[in-house]
Amino acid sequence: MNRKWFHLWNIGRLRSKVLDALALGRTMLLLAIGSLVFFILLGTGGMAGERLDNSPLPSMKGLAASLSGGLFKELLGMEVPHLPKSKESSALSGGNVTSFVFQLLTSVNPGDPKSLLSREVPGMAADDAVLLRKGSGGVEGAPVDYHPGADEPAEATPAPTSGGSGGMQESPLPENSDAPAPSSAPAQESGSAGTELKRIMIYHSHPREAYNPLLSTKSDNPSSADPSKNVMMVGSYITQQLEKRGIGTLHSTVDYATRVADYNWNFSYKYSRVTVKSAMSENEGMTELIDIHRDSQRHDKTTTVIGGKSYAQVYFILGRSNKDWKKNEEFANKIHQLLEKRYPGVSRGIWGKSSGKGNNGEYNQSMSPNSVLIEVGGIDSTEAELKATSDILADAIADLYWSSHKAEKANAEGGTATAPAAQ
Repeated sequence: MNRKWFHLWNIGRLRSKVLDALALGRTMLLLAIGSLVFFILLGTGGMAGERLDNSPLPSMKGLAASLSGGLFKELLGMEVPHLPKSKESSALSGGNVTSFVFQLLTSVNPGDPKSLLSREVPGMAADDAVLLRKGSGGVEGAPVDYHPGADEPAEATPAPTSGGSGGMQESPLPENSDAPAPSSAPAQESGSAGTELKRIMIYHSHPREAYNPLLSTKSDNPSSADPSKNVMMVGSYITQQLEKRGIGTLHSTVDYATRVADYNWNFSYKYSRVTVKSAMSENEGMTELIDIHRDSQRHDKTTTVIGGKSYAQVYFILGRSNKDWKKNEEFANKIHQLLEKRYPGVSRGIWGKSSGKGNNGEYNQSMSPNSVLIEVGGIDSTEAELKATSDILADAIADLYWSSHKAEKANAEGGTATAPAAQ
């Protein structure tokens, strides 16, 4: 017979190959099941974290908050030889990379010894501001809070503005309580024609934060009840500029230290919350809420020069205790990005802060997703610098507002102001 039709099979070898194949398949199956379980747990943990996390802290420690735009330009430059070189120092320098990796792994900032101590001393880091988004105005220093000092002048009640005066007689309210309406409406600037419907509110939780040049002083903690010498002046100017741009704007000029019985500075945001809540109830469709403050740092840390003109720098502040902080961060970032594009150097970035003396941990930002606290200038900012920044800040706020209310803008330009679409 022809042997090519027959094969002699080695049963032992065949059995060995089959067992090897089964073992390999079982291993691959176990790896596949393990990977599936891992990604399911990872996804479930991510969704749970989104629901349970009330603080922007994880985002603050993430790469998005730590990497600058210059880094990506440098990475592109490695592949594109003719890409223009940046004049700024390299983001990939040994010092920057070492500092970044060390801080990412340990949460300790090599340039700030306090970050090491705060890990061991309970409560030491409770009030620390943490950077969310960098600003080209520099991130060497976080914003510094204002605290009323012993040198605070005892001034008479300021004269009411042309739009009327507002007051509050409520005592400090319990946390998370429903605040009663103020006894009268918040003070406001008079509106120009076509801006009777108020869409944006400018207010001040710390209205006595003042500026040395306006007071002709050299204090480390200038304070004043005079609305022409404190942050109310900035609020008034921004209000005027927004009204000129066709946006009805309400400006609260309530001086709580004068108007509130048994005033306590530590309840500042509870007082302003009542003011804002009343204003929103009386002005349907008003959702943009901007709390204007000033930083407590000196002139060299709160000023920039662009095209030969001096500007007061700004900080954007978000409250960590606001569970919907991401929506507020989105709103703040739109203003921040407009400033970065048009006037790089003015914004010192978006910062997250927790509860501490004189604030409730959310800065009343839970009242609207389009709410933010903006610190304009420092204790040594001049009137010219404040007005210059107020003007470009009003431009950014107005452009952002009109971009989301195109129909209203068209009607306003035609001579008829209408209410914006429901948001």
